[in-house]
Amino acid sequence: MRLHVINPNTSRDMTYSIEQISTANVSGETEVLTTCPAHGPASIESYYDEYLAIPHVLAEVQRTEATTDGYVLACWGDPGLDAVREVTTKPVVGIAEASMYAANAIAPRWSVVTTLRRSHHMVEAIVKKTGLMERCASIRCVDMPVLACEANPDAVMEGLVHMGELALSEDGAEAIILGCAGMGGMAEYLSAELGVPCVDPVAAGVRFAELLVNLNLQTSKWLTYQFPEKKAFK
Repeated sequence: MRLHVINPNTSRDMTYSIEQISTANVSGETEVLTTCPAHGPASIESYYDEYLAIPHVLAEVQRTEATTDGYVLACWGDPGLDAVREVTTKPVVGIAEASMYAANAIAPRWSVVTTLRRSHHMVEAIVKKTGLMERCASIRCVDMPVLACEANPDAVMEGLVHMGELALSEDGAEAIILGCAGMGGMAEYLSAELGVPCVDPVAAGVRFAELLVNLNLQTSKWLTYQFPEKKAFK
C-alpha cells in the first residue's frame, strides 16, 4: 500500500514533522510519501490562505494519482477535500474528519484545541460540515500561529494544557482533539497531563486511510464526487 500524505502549506519543517508522525503510525507494509506544494502559503490560518492552497493541493494529487492507493490531507481545515475527491477514485481522508471520527468512538463529547482565535469559525464550520456539532463540547484556541508549533513548541504545549483543562472543567469535554497538523507528537504528553484521551489528527488520518484501502473502498463516483465535467478554462 502507498499513501500520499499532503501538507497543504509550504512549510518544509512542518512537512517533515507530518512525515515522522505518518510513518510512525502506519503498518510496516505501508509506504508513505509525504509532500507539500512548491507554491502557496507558508501556513493556513484564514480562508484566504485556504483558497490559495487548494489548487496546489489538487496538483499534488494529480501528479501521483497513478501510483498512490490513498490520500491524506494533513491540515485540520481539510482544505480542498471535496475537490480532491472529485479528481480521483482513491480514498481521500481529511485529518479533521478522521480525528473527529476517532474521538467520537471513545468519548460522548470532545473538544478541539486549535491555534489562532481567528481560526475558530473555520474549525466550527468543518465540525458542522462533518455533522458532529452535537458531540463537540467546545473549540478552544491557544491563540498562537500555526508555525509556532515548530518554532516554539513548549509555549504551544503550555497553551494546549491550559485550554485542555478548561475544556474538561468548563465545557464538559471527555477527550481532546489537536486541531492542527503541526501539533503532531504532542498528543501523548497532553493526554498524560490531562488524564483523558487526546487524538493526534495526522495519526488518525493515516490509520483511517489504511483502513479504507484495506477494505477496498474507493471514492463514490455515483453523483456528487463524479469527475469534473470537461470544459475550457481561460
